[in-house]
Amino acid sequence: MQALLIRSCLFLRYPTPFQIWSGNNRSIFMKGEIINFFSDLALKNIGIVLGDKKAYLIETRLEELSKNLGLAGIDELYDKTKFSLNNKLLDQIIDALTTNETYFFRDKQQFDALEKYVITEIMERNKGNKRLRIWSAACSTGQEPYSIALLIYDRFPQLLNWELEIIGTDISKRVIEYAKQGAFSQIEVNRGLPARMLVRYFRQNGNRWIIDERIKRMVKFLRVNLLNDLSHLGRFDIIFCRYVLIYFTDSLKKNLVNRLERMLYPGGYLFFGASEIASHLSRTMIRRSFNGAICYQLAL
Repeated sequence: MQALLIRSCLFLRYPTPFQIWSGNNRSIFMKGEIINFFSDLALKNIGIVLGDKKAYLIETRLEELSKNLGLAGIDELYDKTKFSLNNKLLDQIIDALTTNETYFFRDKQQFDALEKYVITEIMERNKGNKRLRIWSAACSTGQEPYSIALLIYDRFPQLLNWELEIIGTDISKRVIEYAKQGAFSQIEVNRGLPARMLVRYFRQNGNRWIIDERIKRMVKFLRVNLLNDLSHLGRFDIIFCRYVLIYFTDSLKKNLVNRLERMLYPGGYLFFGASEIASHLSRTMIRRSFNGAICYQLAL
C-alpha cells in the first residue's frame, strides 16, 4: 500500500509528457505539430527550410507576433492560421520567420571585384547600347542595392547618363517598405558604410540617417517571391542573390540558379554569398575569382 501511495504521489508530482503544459494545456506533442505546421508553411510559400534546429526561432518569433496581434499565444495563432488564413496574416507570418541580416558593402571583396573588374568589363562591352541593369534579389532592408548605387554614383559618374537600372526585391512587404524610405539607424550606418560616404551622401534627421535623394532615385524596390515566375523583371547584366541558397532545399537551389542564369545577358555576372558554393548547381556558368572574390559569369 505504501509503495502504491508513493507511486501515486510521484505520478501527481511529475506528469508524463502527455500532461506537460504547452500553452492552453496542449501537450508537447501538439506543440511539435504547431512548429511543423509553420515550418511547412514557410517551405511551401517562400522555399526556406526551417528544420528542428530552428524550432526555438519559430516559437519565439511567432509568440511575439501573437502578442502583437492580440492573441493568447502561438497555439491561438496556429488555430487562426489553420482555419482562417488570409494574405495579410500570411504576410505577417512570413515577415516574422524571415531573417533580414544585411549591412552596407557586405563582403567587401565582392564589392571590390564589382568596382575594379565587373562594372569596368561590362561598360566596355555595353558602350554601344549604354545599358546597365543590376538586380539585388532578397535585398532585405535595402543596404545592398543602396551600396551598389553609392558605388556607381561615387566611382562611375559616367554611368548616370546610361540606361541605368538598379532593382531591389524581397519577399517581405515590411522590409521593402523600410528600404523605400532610405532612412537608417546609427547602428545600421555604422555597419560597413565608409565614413566618407556617410558624410557625403547622408544627412542626419534625429536618430535616423537619410540617404541622398539622388542615390535613392537610382534604386527601384519591388516585392518579389523568388519561387514565382520572374520573367516580368527582364534580363540583367549583374545579379546579386546572396545568402538565399543556404535556406533552400537542394532541388530549390538548383531550380533558382537555373532560372537566374536565364535572366542574365550573355557575359553577365551572378554573385552569391561569400560562403555559398554554387559551382555544382550549374554546368553553363563560369566560375570567376577576382582577388579571392568568387562570382559566376554566363558565357558570351
